[in-house]
Amino acid sequence: MTATLFTSVFPLVAYYAYNLIVPLIERRRPSLSTIMNMQRRRWVTNATRRESPFDAILSGNIMGSVSFLASTSVLLVLAVFAVFGQLPTLMETLGSLSVDSGFSIGDVQIHLMVMLTMFVLAFFAFTLSLRQFNHYCIMLGALEHDRITSEEEIDAITRMNALGAKNFNSGIRAYYFSVATVAWFISEWLAVATCLATVLVLAHREFFSTAHRTAASAAVIAARHRKKLAEGDIKKEEGPGEF
Repeated sequence: MTATLFTSVFPLVAYYAYNLIVPLIERRRPSLSTIMNMQRRRWVTNATRRESPFDAILSGNIMGSVSFLASTSVLLVLAVFAVFGQLPTLMETLGSLSVDSGFSIGDVQIHLMVMLTMFVLAFFAFTLSLRQFNHYCIMLGALEHDRITSEEEIDAITRMNALGAKNFNSGIRAYYFSVATVAWFISEWLAVATCLATVLVLAHREFFSTAHRTAASAAVIAARHRKKLAEGDIKKEEGPGEF
């Protein structure tokens, strides 16, 4: 019973641990999310200089994706609730599919509660992300293009965008770790193995993937370009030398 409970709750614990440990690692090595936050600031900076529906279209596309995943979370929550009403049928199915056929009804009920928790967490993460992206759109629309936007205001709008992305990533991770909860029905230790594999895949995507290297190179190129522009402005201000 103790081992079964451990393997059942393990994906949920791993999900929380991953969300707590990654920010600590980001202090030493920037993740893909950290690098993309730099691009978000560039987006806001450029949005202050143009009056067009382009930024609204981009924001709408992002919010549409978040809304779709939030709706999917609701369907998954309802599906888990429906399974509670079909436990005898589920137990018969597990008897033919599961490698560990010693699951009791109590074990399955506890595990279904873990699955329900994962999908509820995903739902709250996605809906919070949707709300924050909505706030971001309002802040972006409130920009006054007849004056130069201050760096403080740009930073505030960027942080709102980054918060939306952070909660979106949290919801996506809940989906990833819920795969391990499904593997539990086949074998409880397969759930642990799947969970550890999920951690490795997510860590690779965040810190060592091709997308990480590409985003980092784009950030470096943009930084060099800003440096050249700043040096050019300084030379213009200095003007020609006197003889």
